[in-house]
Amino acid sequence: MSYGPLPKRIDPRKLAERGVRIEGDASLEELPNFSSMLCNNDGKIVVDLQFDLDEQRIRTIKGSAKGHVFMTCQRCLEPVEVAVEASYNLATAFSEEQAKTLPRGYDPLITAEEEVELLAVVEEELILSLPLVPGHADCSIQTSFGEPETAEKDTDQSNPFRVLAQLKADKTSN
Repeated sequence: MSYGPLPKRIDPRKLAERGVRIEGDASLEELPNFSSMLCNNDGKIVVDLQFDLDEQRIRTIKGSAKGHVFMTCQRCLEPVEVAVEASYNLATAFSEEQAKTLPRGYDPLITAEEEVELLAVVEEELILSLPLVPGHADCSIQTSFGEPETAEKDTDQSNPFRVLAQLKADKTSN
C-alpha cells in the first residue's frame, strides 16, 4: 500500500501482478481538464486504486476518487459545492481488439505503451461524474428585471381578453 503523492506515470501491468494499492491526494491543479470545468482550483481529490489479477488472470484496476469541488450554479451564477465520486473497474488491454474480448463487467484501459499517466486516467472518470447542470437546491433567482415601477404598471393594465370573457359569460346566461 502506498499513501502520499500520486506517481505521475505507472505501469498498470506490473502493479497488477504485484497486487499494489495506491492511495493519495491529487490537487485540482494537477487535473487541468477537470479543473477547467470548475469555478476554482482549490481543493483536492482523494484517490484509492487497487491493482490486481482477477480469476481469469486479467489485470484490473478497481477503486474510487472523490472530493468536493465548486462549479458555477446555472441558476444564480454563484459557486455551488458539488460532491464528485468516480468509481473505477478497469481492465488493461494492449489494443482495441483485445479490449473487445474483455468481460462485460470491465471498462477497457488500452495501454499500448508500458506506462500510462495515472492522473489522466483518474481525471477522465471524474469528468464523467460531474453534473450536467450544477445548481443550488434552494437557489433564489431574480425573476424580474428593470425598474420595480414598470413591473407594477404591467400588472395594473387591463386584460385584453376580459372582453371575450364577458361575451362568453353573456352567452351562457342567455
